[in-house]
Amino acid sequence: MRRPFGEPTEVPDIIINEDVRAYIHERGCDFRVCTSCGGPILLPTSIKQPKSTDIRITVGDHDLYVSRYQVKWIQTIDMKMVPRYFGYGQSDEY
Repeated sequence: MRRPFGEPTEVPDIIINEDVRAYIHERGCDFRVCTSCGGPILLPTSIKQPKSTDIRITVGDHDLYVSRYQVKWIQTIDMKMVPRYFGYGQSDEY
């Protein structure tokens, strides 16, 4: 059975900004880019566990999982995807 968004077999060409790489390193855990009502959001996997259909991208010593629904549309992962309540970003930046 074919999935609606296909079967991605390779890591996509997604740019992960250096500030996101540093953020992942500072937090010391894996993250997932998933779907929210406001668009793609970057959350620790302790909050939003990866799914078997996610694409895994290695970032230093950690993994970054991208929802297969998002992978088709994302070109860059930047700090705008980090929720403000995690202590990053200003309300006027969004």
